[in-house]
Amino acid sequence: MSNVILITGASSGFGALTARALADGGDIVYAGMRQTAGRNAPQVEAAAAYSAEHGVDLRSVELDVSSQESVDQAVAQVEAEHGRIDVLVHNAGHMMVGPAEAFTTEQLAELYDVNVLSTQRVNRAVLPGMRRQGSGLVVWVSSSSVKGGTPPYLAPYFAAKAGMDSLAVSYAGELARWGVETTIVVPGSFTRGTNHFAHAGHPADSGVEAEYETRYAGLMGQVAEKLAALAPDADASLVSDEIARVVALPAGTRPYRVHIDPANDGSEAVSELADRTRREFLERVGLGDLVRVGA
Repeated sequence: MSNVILITGASSGFGALTARALADGGDIVYAGMRQTAGRNAPQVEAAAAYSAEHGVDLRSVELDVSSQESVDQAVAQVEAEHGRIDVLVHNAGHMMVGPAEAFTTEQLAELYDVNVLSTQRVNRAVLPGMRRQGSGLVVWVSSSSVKGGTPPYLAPYFAAKAGMDSLAVSYAGELARWGVETTIVVPGSFTRGTNHFAHAGHPADSGVEAEYETRYAGLMGQVAEKLAALAPDADASLVSDEIARVVALPAGTRPYRVHIDPANDGSEAVSELADRTRREFLERVGLGDLVRVGA
């Protein structure tokens, strides 16, 4: 039986690619995106064209992760049409680029809302159904920046991704006894196939930003050039293909965490230690069963 899948932030990048990859695998996929009748209308048309051309079931649904009302309506629509959601993919996210000091507190709060709080809104809408059916899979698209090497000028994004990853870890244990699996997907830096940098936000305090330019001029260009050189053939489809592979695995066999990091920034080695330490601690306090769903 086909999975019914909901993906957030699926208008472009990892989200759009993942929606197509999962639909190609025979699943019923809802690509969540905001402004489906406005700014993202071309993306809605593209998804419909892909569905028709390839004979797959790929649908767009209005889903603004910053609005609980929008989230609730999207989830209700999917459940009304299919009675369930089998897989939830937390992909929605936003990036900001610049010296940390130059961002206002309000800018950081906005970024946390998109990257962290949005997952809580969607979970509160989707998880009751998964718990009732005693099965499901929650996929969290994290970042190697959470535990790997991190260049400067991306602090707000890195901190938000770390918050989301930490939330995913806690949710994994709390959902295990309901039969709901967790997979944390950890992409590295991809300079092709996403719009992260093109759509990135910038500091509101241009004065402070200019001061930092006197010491760090051209830093982001230098970082981007080096990352592209480390993995010149890396394309974002590597991430979407891996998500599709994980979803297609039999229930109970999906990995807890997977890395797709062509540049190899060290995240996988650190995560291996952190995840093993978590498992060992839970075993010591008599909660070893919390790591066995999808372990």
